[in-house]
Amino acid sequence: MKVIEKIQESWGAGGDKVVFSFEFFPPKTEDGVENLFDRMERMVSHNPTFCDITWGAGGSTADLTLEIANRMQNMVCVETMMHLTCTNMPVEKIEHALDTIKSNGIQNVLALRGDPPHGQGKFVQVQGGFACALDLVKHIRSKYGDYFGITVAGYPEAHPDVIQSDGVATPEAYENDLAYLKKKVDAGADLIISQLFYDTDIFLKFVNDCRQIGITCPIVPGIMPINNYRGFLRMTGFCKTKIPSEVTAALEPIKDNEEAVRAYGIHLGTEMCKKIIANGIKTLHLYTLNMEKSALAILMNLGLIEESKISRTLPWRRPTNVFRVKEDVRPIFWANRPKSYILRTKGWEQYPHGRWGDSHNASYGALTDYQFMRPRARDKKLHDEWFVPLKNVEDIHERFMKCCLGKLRSSPWSELDGLQPETKIINEQLGNINLKGFLSINSQPTVNGAKSDSLSVGWGGPGGYVYQKAYVEFFCSKEKLDALVEKCKAFPNLTYMAVNKEGSWISNVSQTEVNAVTWGVFPAKEIIQPTVVDPSSFMVWKDEAFEIWSRGWALLYPEGDPSRTLLEEVQGSYFLVSLVDNDYVSGDLFAVFKDF
Repeated sequence: MKVIEKIQESWGAGGDKVVFSFEFFPPKTEDGVENLFDRMERMVSHNPTFCDITWGAGGSTADLTLEIANRMQNMVCVETMMHLTCTNMPVEKIEHALDTIKSNGIQNVLALRGDPPHGQGKFVQVQGGFACALDLVKHIRSKYGDYFGITVAGYPEAHPDVIQSDGVATPEAYENDLAYLKKKVDAGADLIISQLFYDTDIFLKFVNDCRQIGITCPIVPGIMPINNYRGFLRMTGFCKTKIPSEVTAALEPIKDNEEAVRAYGIHLGTEMCKKIIANGIKTLHLYTLNMEKSALAILMNLGLIEESKISRTLPWRRPTNVFRVKEDVRPIFWANRPKSYILRTKGWEQYPHGRWGDSHNASYGALTDYQFMRPRARDKKLHDEWFVPLKNVEDIHERFMKCCLGKLRSSPWSELDGLQPETKIINEQLGNINLKGFLSINSQPTVNGAKSDSLSVGWGGPGGYVYQKAYVEFFCSKEKLDALVEKCKAFPNLTYMAVNKEGSWISNVSQTEVNAVTWGVFPAKEIIQPTVVDPSSFMVWKDEAFEIWSRGWALLYPEGDPSRTLLEEVQGSYFLVSLVDNDYVSGDLFAVFKDF
C-alpha cells in the first residue's frame, strides 16, 4: 500500500489521529544487520505507518538496501519505503532497483539526488544518470505510472548546498528551493519528509511557505533525537542545521554525560513534537539512527504508544506486500514461525481472504536452508539454553517444561522471543503435560467473547469480541498417543490429528475438514476467522516440525554425541499431534491428560 494512502486512511473523515514512522540505515556488518532486525521487530510492534531504509552515500549500500527493504516488507511485515538516489546510478541501475522492489511487493520510494560519494566534494551527474531528484521523480512516474508512492525531501532551512558560511540561505535561495520542491510535487511526488531541524518555528514557517505557493500534500517533520553530543554536532554540521541557542546552552554543561544528553534529547524531541502537533500536523517521522530507546521514549511521552500495550490487527502480523495485503487466514501451525510461513507461501497466486478454502490448490514451497538459519544472537541463546547433556527422554521433557514456564527465552520451534502473552494463561497446564511426555510447540487458550482490545488475547482493534478454541500441538511417543486416542473417546468435543516423520496418519477427522479455531466479531464487519486447523497444511508442516529436531536442536551437539543420538531417536519414533477442544464455552482441553 502507498504510504500516502495509509496516512489519508488514518486521518479518515476529519479525524485527528497522529501517526508516526521510523527511519533506519544499513549497518556495516552481518551482526549489525541481524541486531537491526531484532530492534526493528520490537519497534514495528508499535504499529508505525511505515519504515524507511536509506540508500547509502554514493550508492555504497545499494545491494544491502535492496535486501533489507525486501526483508522489512515481507518478513517484518511493515510498510517499507526505500530511499533511491541518483549518485553513481545510471538509469539501468535505477530501473533494476525499482524493478526489484516492485517484484517484492514494495510500493514506496523516497527519491533523492543523494550525497556525493565519500571523498568527493560535490555531486557530479554520472553518465547515463540523472542530475537531480526532479529528474528521478519524472522518470519513475513516466516508467512506472501510478504504481509507486513517491516521497521527496523538503529542507526547512533550504538545501545545504545553498546555505552560506553564516549558516543561513539568502531569501532568494530559499524561495528557489521552495519552487524546486513544488516542481517535484507537480512531477508526481505525493509526500514530503523534511530534513532534520531543531528550531520548530523554522519548520512551521516552512510548512506555511509551502502552502502559500500551492503545495498541498502532507509535509512530515523529520525528528532526530539527540543521542550523544558528538554525533549531534557531526550531523548538524553535515546538514548545516541551525542549533537554537537554548539547545546549545542546555547541552554544553552535560556534553560529556551521555545519559544526560540522551535524556535531554528525549525531552527536546517530545517538546518539539508537542508544538508541531498543536499546530495541526498529525505525522511524525523519527530518524532513529538504528537506536530504539529515544524514539520510543518520545512516542510514549506523547501518549502515542504504550510499552505494555501492543495492538494487533490480526493474531499474526498482517503482511504489507502489495500482492498479499488481503490475506487474512492462515493455518495455526506456523504461529511461532511466521517468517518460514511467508517464505513457503510467497509463490502463491492468491492468498486466502475471508475463509481458508481448498488448500489442495495451494502448493507450499519446499523446505530450504533458510527455514533453519538463525540470527547469531538467537543461535547463541539456543546454544546457551538447549545445549545441555541429555541422558534420557525425561531430560528432554524438562527442557520443554522450562520453555513453557518461561524459564527459557528460546525454542528451536519458534522464531519468537519468550512466552507470548496468551501462552502465560495456560503455561502451568502446559508445563504439567510436558513433564508427562507431551512436548508442546504451539498452543492457545480457550476464549469466549473477550474484548478485542484485551492485552493478552485481543486483536482487530477496539469495539469487537474475539473467540478461540483451545489448541495444543505436541510431540509424543506412539505409546502415549495410543493411550490419548483411547481417552479422547470420552471427550466428544476433542478432535485430533497425528502423524509421524514417515507420514503414518491417525485422526478422528477427515483429511479435508478445515476447523476455524480463532474468530472475531466486529462492528459493521463480517465475522473474521484468521486461524484454522487444516489437515493438508498439517501434513506439509510436519516435515518442517520434525526436521527441527535434527537441524534445530541435535546439530548443536557433535556427531556421535549421546544427546544427539537421543534426539534423533525421538525424531524418528514420535508422533506430531494437533489437538483441538471444540467446546470454547465450557470445555477443558487439559482434562484428557489428567490420568497420565
